[in-house]
Amino acid sequence: MKQSVSKDRPLIIIGAGGHAAVLAEIIKLRNLPVVGVVALNEQEIKGYPEYPYLGKDEEIDEYDPATIQLVNAVGAVSVEKNAIREQLFHQFTQKGYHFATLIHPSAVVASTATFKEGAQIMAGAIIQPNVVIGHNTIINTGASIDHDCEIGDNVHIAPRATLSGNIKVGNKTHIGVGATLIQGITVGDEAMICAGAIVIRPIASQRKVLGSYKRLAQGNDKNEEI
Repeated sequence: MKQSVSKDRPLIIIGAGGHAAVLAEIIKLRNLPVVGVVALNEQEIKGYPEYPYLGKDEEIDEYDPATIQLVNAVGAVSVEKNAIREQLFHQFTQKGYHFATLIHPSAVVASTATFKEGAQIMAGAIIQPNVVIGHNTIINTGASIDHDCEIGDNVHIAPRATLSGNIKVGNKTHIGVGATLIQGITVGDEAMICAGAIVIRPIASQRKVLGSYKRLAQGNDKNEEI
């Protein structure tokens, strides 16, 4: 396991909503230094008023990439929000900036788990042996990722979702609150697994899964629902 946070490189938090407040709590618990927050306006900062407001995103360009790390605090509660989150990650990594990987102290994390840049692991999450978590991916509160799962980039695993062993999840996929996926299946890129769904077979890219009570629609439309 590797947590890419250096106390020699303080953090700049990008965003000021609910997800940002949750990340700020991890930062406080880890006793990590913070330069400040960038957001659309100072009034948005509610969950961490002790951190100074630096201005809008472009203020980051005033800092040498070698001296700071960024925290992507934009949430991923929808496809649109996740697109903004992904855009921010690429915008600043292309300029040479790096994003901190943050892990809540209460998360249960196996020593053989791997976290790529910008991964965020929230309170009570369980990450079992040989799991790989992709770039800029959120494993939210109380989610459980069992052994040998591979989670792609820019993914959101919502609170209390459960993934059994040997599951592969593609890039930009959303797995909703309380969803359950059985072992060994693959979920493609940009899929949407809605809250409470029980997934017992592979899901192709760009499919939307409403719940186990519906059968897969006929045809080849990319938005077929279960």
